[in-house]
Amino acid sequence: MPNIIFTKPDGSEHNVTVDNGVTVMEAGRDAGLGIEGTCGGCLSCATCHVIVDADWFAKTGAPGEDEMDMLDLAFGLAQTSRLGCQIEMSDALDGLRVTIPEDM
Repeated sequence: MPNIIFTKPDGSEHNVTVDNGVTVMEAGRDAGLGIEGTCGGCLSCATCHVIVDADWFAKTGAPGEDEMDMLDLAFGLAQTSRLGCQIEMSDALDGLRVTIPEDM
C-alpha cells in the first residue's frame, strides 16, 4: 500500500496510506487535509490542485492538455503543479510528496 506525504500550507506533514488506484485528490479529501475535489475528479475544477515535489514530478507524468486548462484556474501555481485527481497511486509512487497550496 503506497504512502503519500502531504504538506499543508502551515508546514505540517501528514502521511496517508492508500490502496493502489486511489487518487491523490481522494486521499487528501478523505483525510480531511483541505483538498475539496468539488467535481469528483472530472477535470472540471481545480480544487484538488497540489504541488508535486520536484523529485517526484517526472514519476507522476506530465499533465495533459485538459489538466493544463484547469490548472490555469488554480491559485499558487508552480512548475510542478498537478491536479490530484489525475495522479493515481501505485507502488511506484510510494512515498510521493505533495504540497497543498494556500488558497488565495
